[in-house]
Amino acid sequence: MAVSARRGAPLTLDEISSTAVRLMEASGVEGLSMRKLAAELNVNPMSLYHHVESKDALLALVCATAAERMHMPPDDGAPWQEQLMALALAYHRHAKEHPAVWGYVHTHPRLISDRRLPVWQTLYRILRLAGVPEPELRRTSDILHAFVSGFILAETQGHMSDDPEEIGRTFDAAIQLIIGGLASSTS
Repeated sequence: MAVSARRGAPLTLDEISSTAVRLMEASGVEGLSMRKLAAELNVNPMSLYHHVESKDALLALVCATAAERMHMPPDDGAPWQEQLMALALAYHRHAKEHPAVWGYVHTHPRLISDRRLPVWQTLYRILRLAGVPEPELRRTSDILHAFVSGFILAETQGHMSDDPEEIGRTFDAAIQLIIGGLASSTS
C-alpha cells in the first residue's frame, strides 16, 4: 500500500516518539516497526531515517521520551519520606500507564542506567535529604529501584491480587517499609 505524501509541518522527533509510544502501547514492541510508524505518520518509511538511524535508536528514543514525561515530585521542602512516597507512586503509575515501554526498558537495562535521567536525579536528591552518605547513593538507589521494579513485575505477572485497591494498599505498605528501613539505617 502506497503512503500518500505528507503535507504541512515537518516531521519532528517529538511527533515520532509520541506516535511510537502509542503504537508500542497498543501492540507491544513487536507491533512497532519503522514501516508501521511511517504509515501512522503518513510519511515514507525512509524519511524516518533522517531522524532515527534504526529501530534500536527508535526504541531508545521511545524509552527516553516516556522517562522524560514521568511526573517527578518537586523539591518543595516536603519531608524526604513524602517525596520518596511521591516518587515511588509516580514510578508505579508510569509503569502502569506504559507497560510495554516499562517492560522493554527493564529487559534492556542500558536504557535506564543513565544516572542523568530525571528519575535517578530526583531519587538521589531525596536520598541526600534522607541522610544517605554520598558514597552510598548508587547502591541505595539500585536497591530501591530493584525493590519497586520487582513489586511492579510481580504485579504485572499476576503474582498479586487482581483487586487494584488491594494492590494500592500493598504498594503503600511496601514503600512504608522502605521508608522505615531507610530512616533506621541513616539515623
